[in-house]
Amino acid sequence: MRRIRVIGIGPGDPDQVTLEAVAAMHSVAYFVVADKGPDDPLLEARRELLKRHVGSAAQVVAVRDPERDRADPADYRGAVSDWHEARAEAYERVILQQPGDVGFLVWGDPAFYDSTIRIVERVLARGNVEAEWDVIPGISSLQLLAARHRIVLHEIGQPITVTTARKLREAVDAGADNILVMLSARIDLDGFDEWHIWWGANLGTEHERLVAGPVADVAAEIDEARAATKADAGWVMDAYLLRR
Repeated sequence: MRRIRVIGIGPGDPDQVTLEAVAAMHSVAYFVVADKGPDDPLLEARRELLKRHVGSAAQVVAVRDPERDRADPADYRGAVSDWHEARAEAYERVILQQPGDVGFLVWGDPAFYDSTIRIVERVLARGNVEAEWDVIPGISSLQLLAARHRIVLHEIGQPITVTTARKLREAVDAGADNILVMLSARIDLDGFDEWHIWWGANLGTEHERLVAGPVADVAAEIDEARAATKADAGWVMDAYLLRR
């Protein structure tokens, strides 16, 4: 039976791809990769990573990523579900047309705020593709953020809250005071002046940037660094720890 392999590839540094992930890359016939449009820098980054670890013969099937409906913010979950279904349909078509084992390359670790596992589940639930599948973990941006700033992500014996920028205020209202934040379309630090922040963008890449300090002192610097990262790399993925 053919296999589908969901492979965590770390935040971006080819040296941080695990030996298990490299072995998994060599075990598949081709890779399905989302294509977000002309000159997609993340598509090219995946190609370069494959060239490093598999070789120039690695077969990449680029699938145009369906547009997500952002017209109704109140129906965020519904819009994301529809988007996942459209992705599942697109990936199913490729898998049915292309024989052999298939790999999906996931930034960071597939367990953290990534849709690939859910989409593979949808593909298989549709009943047209018969395959075994597994997940290969990767180094997450949260781990690299901590390493770059040389910090422990929690105080002694205390919890960590991991959430999205969209849900940050809810976490604070619920009493969280040590919060890891991901998926930031923009950074809004209003009301956090007395907190400390450890921030990083495009971790593990040549465009990596880091800022740390009291929010009141470094908020403007983070905005400038974020804009510079996007200008230099063409994209920005950041994560940060807020601690009161």
